[in-house]
Amino acid sequence: MPPKRTSTSETPAMTQAAIKKLVFDSVSVALEAQAANMANTDNTTRPREAPVARKCSYKEFMSCQPFSFKGTEGAVGLIRWFKKTKSLFSRSNCTEDCKVKFATSTLIEEALSWWNSFSQPIGIEEAYKITWVEFKKLLIKKYCPRTEIQKMEDEFQNLTVKENDLKTYVRRFQELETLCVTPLNSLQRKTRFGDGDFMA
Repeated sequence: MPPKRTSTSETPAMTQAAIKKLVFDSVSVALEAQAANMANTDNTTRPREAPVARKCSYKEFMSCQPFSFKGTEGAVGLIRWFKKTKSLFSRSNCTEDCKVKFATSTLIEEALSWWNSFSQPIGIEEAYKITWVEFKKLLIKKYCPRTEIQKMEDEFQNLTVKENDLKTYVRRFQELETLCVTPLNSLQRKTRFGDGDFMA
C-alpha cells in the first residue's frame, strides 16, 4: 500500500472580515431576490387595503357574558363595572357608537330605572348618541357620592392587617389603591376646583 501524502502547506484560515463579507453578500442577494419576487407579485394583484374593523353585534357582545350593574354596589362596584365593561368592549370589538347601547343593556334594577328616567324625556335613540365618556360621567355623578369616596379614602389610609389575615389585607389594599389613587383622586382634584365629576 502506497504511503499517504501529507501536505506541507496548510489551508489559510478565513478571517473574520472575510466571513462577515460572505454573510453580508449572501443576505444581500437573498433580500434582493425577495424584493423582486414581492414586486412581481404586487404588480399582478390589486393594491393592498387596510383591513376594516368588523363591527360587533349585540349577540356577540352578550355572548361575552357582560357583568350587570344594579346601582346598589356604590363607587367600588361602579368602578369595577367600568373596568369589566371596558375589557369586554375590547374583546368583542365593540365600536364607539355601540358602547352606550350595549352597556345599558347590562343595567338592572335601580340602575335600569335611573337609565329609563334619563332616556325617556329625550328619547332612547338620542340617549344612545351620548358618548361612553359622557355616560360614565352621568353614572359617576349618580353613584359616587362624595361621602362614600371619603369613606374609602379614610379606609385606605387606616388599613391594617386583622387577625394575621395577610391575604385579605393585600386584596383590599390593592383594591383601594386602584380606586383611591387613580380615579378617585381625579374626582377629588376636580371637586376642589368646582367641577364635581371625573372621567374614569
